[in-house]
Amino acid sequence: MPSDPPPRCSACPVRATAMCVGLKDDELAALHHIGRRRRIVGGQIICWAGEPSPICANLVCGVLKVTRAQADGRVQIVGLLYPGDFVGSLFVARAADTITALSDADLCVYPRPALEAVLADHPAARRLMLRRTMATLAEARRWMPMLARGRADARVAALLLDMARRSGCRDREAFCLPLSRGAMAEALGIAIETVSRHMTLFEDTGLIALSGLRGVRLLDPPRLAAVAG
Repeated sequence: MPSDPPPRCSACPVRATAMCVGLKDDELAALHHIGRRRRIVGGQIICWAGEPSPICANLVCGVLKVTRAQADGRVQIVGLLYPGDFVGSLFVARAADTITALSDADLCVYPRPALEAVLADHPAARRLMLRRTMATLAEARRWMPMLARGRADARVAALLLDMARRSGCRDREAFCLPLSRGAMAEALGIAIETVSRHMTLFEDTGLIALSGLRGVRLLDPPRLAAVAG
């Protein structure tokens, strides 16, 4: 087994934030041996709730939506996954949630049984994986209060703040929205016209500055946070 990190892993843009962070070279090589890159298009379903769960993955780029069916038949968004997040669940035979791509996405995919076997052979990697999985779960839990906001403007403001935070941009630094306005509308459960109207209103009132289709700068994060509630 090679002693140096595989070239694909060394060049991975989420190496510092994904489950691979902190792994030794032999552990990383073991993961690389069973991993495959997979490109998916926006709207594609990665796994269905209740169906067999044969894979886990690192999300390299793109944004995924996690949904769960409620007892009354409604489908509830329970989280968004961003680059560096862990996709899927270990040590379970069936998926608990449906995971759908909100944008084109790139994944590093591992067969779940093979990944579990690698982790069994590398206790330190297993501890790091558990830590990364818990971090992903904590991020998903932030989503529920966002959707609990009744007003559409509060939802849009909260999502903008969340995307800026997850993009790692510094205060008032410009960043590229990872979602189109259509995907933002789908994620928030509102119409695309509503998203566009509030984005324009936020720009007109000096809360944000827009450039092109995806460029945005949060000019007044405290006021935007006040709108988000």
